[in-house]
Amino acid sequence: MSVFVDISPDPDLGTAGRLPSGDDPRAGRRWRAALTRIALPLLSVVVFGGVWQLAASAGIWNQTFVPFPSTVWHAFVDVSTTHDGVRGYAGYLLWEHLYMTLRRVLVGVVIGVTFGVLLGLAMGSISWLRSVLEPWLTFLRALPPLAYFFLLVIWLGIDEAPKITLLALAALPPAAVATTAAVVAAPVGLQEAARALGATRRDVIRDVVVPSALPETFTGIRLAVGMAYSSVVAAELFNGIPGIGGLVKDASNYNNTPVVLVGIFAIGFSGLVIDGLLRSIERRAVPWRGKI
Repeated sequence: MSVFVDISPDPDLGTAGRLPSGDDPRAGRRWRAALTRIALPLLSVVVFGGVWQLAASAGIWNQTFVPFPSTVWHAFVDVSTTHDGVRGYAGYLLWEHLYMTLRRVLVGVVIGVTFGVLLGLAMGSISWLRSVLEPWLTFLRALPPLAYFFLLVIWLGIDEAPKITLLALAALPPAAVATTAAVVAAPVGLQEAARALGATRRDVIRDVVVPSALPETFTGIRLAVGMAYSSVVAAELFNGIPGIGGLVKDASNYNNTPVVLVGIFAIGFSGLVIDGLLRSIERRAVPWRGKI
């Protein structure tokens, strides 16, 4: 009778059965990559602040046009607090302005993206529908928001309806175009294989087309959010306070550049946070992106 003895190295051990040392080169590369991701953005912020300070100190431009960073910081503090009996800007604190803008953007983006994705699925699956609607989508995508915002004000008034409608119309084309392109580019071989196995048209769309289209659809959603953000100031031209766009518009009427810059930075930084959240959701919802 023979006895089999397993002498293969333990998978938890390193080469030749040794525990992996702390000097793992892969761990070192990960640390360097993480430091790079953190250090480079911080370095770019420092460089930007230095260039800004030098430009303001040079005195080439009037302080109305290029204020000192410290002036903008003081404006940020004033807009964010109650000082000398004045509450923020126009009676609202900065976070209240930002909250109203984000609420409008959220509602507009949800409406625009929902209709855009559904429209993209339909256009990508039905060729004649794509031929009919694609020129209209291109027409809408080419229009700047101000071109039809005043028409929306005439139709819907100056309350929330025209603002949300404008943001929805800005978000719809990117989501629809990206989804349409993704559905059209879905692997034909996989679709035919699914049909050969007895899948219905609905099954093919649900199990093959939609998973294949998700990565590009998420890209379209990110673009849609960006388009909505770029339309915020236009959407809040009328009755936009509280709101960051309304704050920027009102401050610009009085050449209050520091407050204008505070509003611009608030829009930009909140946009970065939202885009980061969308990318995090994308990584979890579409883990196969870039791997197949």
